[in-house]
Amino acid sequence: MRQDSRPIAALIAAVSAAAGWSCGPKHVSAQSTQSAPATQPDKAWVVLLPDADTGSTGRIRVSNSSGAVELAAEREAVLASSKVPPGPVTTLTEAEVQRLFGDALAALAPPPRHFTLNFRFESDELTDESRELLHTVLATVKDTVVPEVVVIGHTDTLGRRSANYRLGLKRAMSVRNLLVEDGLSPAAIEVTSHGEADLLIKTPDETPEPRNRRVEIAVR
Repeated sequence: MRQDSRPIAALIAAVSAAAGWSCGPKHVSAQSTQSAPATQPDKAWVVLLPDADTGSTGRIRVSNSSGAVELAAEREAVLASSKVPPGPVTTLTEAEVQRLFGDALAALAPPPRHFTLNFRFESDELTDESRELLHTVLATVKDTVVPEVVVIGHTDTLGRRSANYRLGLKRAMSVRNLLVEDGLSPAAIEVTSHGEADLLIKTPDETPEPRNRRVEIAVR
């Protein structure tokens, strides 16, 4: 049985210890007692749920040598096996998902919190608004039991690509240093630069755009 995503936002693949089923890429899954056929040891439910971080569902193609089906809507589900074609597609209710797998879903790690800090032109100095936002970032980090922080520096398209990579890294390091000064362990912070390669606002080359001069922070 194959589960192919193009793309997939959040997959909940069925798992039942009693039946010996196996778990899919993310989370765990649900079995509907109202619309599902009788359970069998060699079958598992695959359920599509929204991604906790983005809110989108994407889609997934469940296939084996006997056939294939595609799940493309929230809470669509299919009973899959390696021996027979997957199907038919059904839709679980929110109550079914929560009743059967609420505890497992509640045990998942919360999605990352994302922040964007902006910088002055050709500088690693934060704007006044971003200095205020930094207090919220620090409070979020402190409220996380074992924080992991990813800091990514970005620039606009003015200047050479290599110079912008260095400027993005300089911006990311300046934010990292502020976090360390406030007590966060350096080992908890990952720092990198995308330079001008990942523009928030798409522009031609050599275009000044303040919104592209930024550091993105993910706290998880």
